[in-house]
Amino acid sequence: MATQVKNTDRLSLDTNTTEKGVLSEDIPTDIMVHVGEVKFPLHKFMLVAKSNYIRSLVVESGVPDLEMIDLSNIPGGAEIFEKVARFCYGVNFEITVNNVAALHCAAEYLEMNDHGNLASRTYAFLAKVALTRLCGAITVLKSCEDLLPIAEKLNIVNQCVEVASAKACDEAYFPSRSPPNWWTEELSIVGINFFQKIIHSMKSRGAKALIIAGAIITYAKRTLPDLVRYHSIAAVKSPISDHSSVSRIKQRNLLESIVALFPIENQQAVFSINFLCCLLRTAIFLEANVDCKKQLEKRISVILDQATIDDLLDLSYTFDRERLCDMESVRRIVTGFVEKEKSVVVFNSGDFGESPSPAMLRVAKIIDAYLAEIAKATELSISKFNGIANLMPKNAREVDDDLYCAIDRYLKSHPNLDEIEREKVCSTMDPLKLSTEARTHASQNKRLPLQIVLHTVYYDQLQIRGDIDGQSTPGAQSMRCQVQADVALAKENETLRSELLTMKMYISDLQKNQVEATSSKTKKMKKPTIFSSVSKTLGKLINPFKSGSKDTSNIDDGIDHVKPRRRRFSMS
Repeated sequence: MATQVKNTDRLSLDTNTTEKGVLSEDIPTDIMVHVGEVKFPLHKFMLVAKSNYIRSLVVESGVPDLEMIDLSNIPGGAEIFEKVARFCYGVNFEITVNNVAALHCAAEYLEMNDHGNLASRTYAFLAKVALTRLCGAITVLKSCEDLLPIAEKLNIVNQCVEVASAKACDEAYFPSRSPPNWWTEELSIVGINFFQKIIHSMKSRGAKALIIAGAIITYAKRTLPDLVRYHSIAAVKSPISDHSSVSRIKQRNLLESIVALFPIENQQAVFSINFLCCLLRTAIFLEANVDCKKQLEKRISVILDQATIDDLLDLSYTFDRERLCDMESVRRIVTGFVEKEKSVVVFNSGDFGESPSPAMLRVAKIIDAYLAEIAKATELSISKFNGIANLMPKNAREVDDDLYCAIDRYLKSHPNLDEIEREKVCSTMDPLKLSTEARTHASQNKRLPLQIVLHTVYYDQLQIRGDIDGQSTPGAQSMRCQVQADVALAKENETLRSELLTMKMYISDLQKNQVEATSSKTKKMKKPTIFSSVSKTLGKLINPFKSGSKDTSNIDDGIDHVKPRRRRFSMS
């Protein structure tokens, strides 16, 4: 009977598996083939005629009337063996891109590889039909995931990878349909192991970084669909519904494999900041390895000026936005950006302390807005808040209004801070770099420490005085030194005032004790007090000549002194 096999690339697949014999019931079957739990009653001579492997089993068994053989290890299982049996009996069936790989592996397993046999038919279909188009190669490659390792040994996987990478590069440079990136969707249906092989093959063919990045982005969105779905302030549940350890490990390995495929060259333009932040957020959640997170952080720091507040908040909060979970990634990203800016300035023989770049100014605004958002978190410590604020150089902020807003929110959300702690929070801000509106608000802000209020009020007074006198207001540096000196002098005066008050109270207590001591004694036992001694001493100092002569008016020497009578002198 002639064998009729339809070679077609249709995606339909004949799956009518039966346990009935394919010959007429008039000829009884003489062997039962077990494939897993499925049993096939067949005729021994029909199988032996096509399969050298089955012939060997029958001969080597030594049983003349062998009634059962087990083929549970055949690639493709019972579904594929049913088609192999049809081929052995000369019954029509379809070879498609979905089953050609399994049929070829089964034919090789059953040693049906002589000329005109099933293996030659399936190999011809692969070469002439399946591997002539990108979608066919990807479909065959996808079917090989359940046929390992025999599919790799038979070189099916390698052929599919080479065809897919070549067709993908052609479509990337010269699209044949719309949308132009349709080929990235085709590549995304295969598993990560085969996807890695395709990307490596595309790199070896010289594909540009943007082309590789487009394929990676599409693959990541398809395999990790919850990456970009939750990107708002609204509270949501965790995007990973299955929290089992097996699922987390599988997703973590997938993420790490995707990041490892990133192209090394042209890191500044191949991936969007939103995509990288979503990957890093998932890496933090899945506790990915350090190398994976470091690579993502490095790429984000290169284009940090393109970030939004939500991008940074996604890295710091849990998926439900209920609590802060990680700020170290943001700190490392900002540090990397500042170091990059420094290296650029040094390379251009400039001074980093001079005017900042536009990118630095944009990042400073983003960081201040980020601080204003996280300042409301009650679990945020002063050291972490200041640590992020101090990452930006002082000259990166033209005015400190946004930073002042963040500090005010932090003080409002943490009302139990003492004066020293509030001063620590405000230490990141320069009061002299506040706008007029911000200084007016700060001068009336009861949450601010006294020193900051004095700075703002004193600066306003100097500005008013300069406007009246027609003089320009001193520079920020000289003004800062003057205000600091005045604040130090005010603190010193306050200290002296306290010491004088203490001394006055001490003297008052001494006087009170002295009065009580003198009143308890008799006048004969009266002793000169310290005040009388002081008075006499002062009297002697005032009239030094009196101390050198004796006052004899009150001395009684026993002689009755009679005053001489005053005589009246007359001219008569």
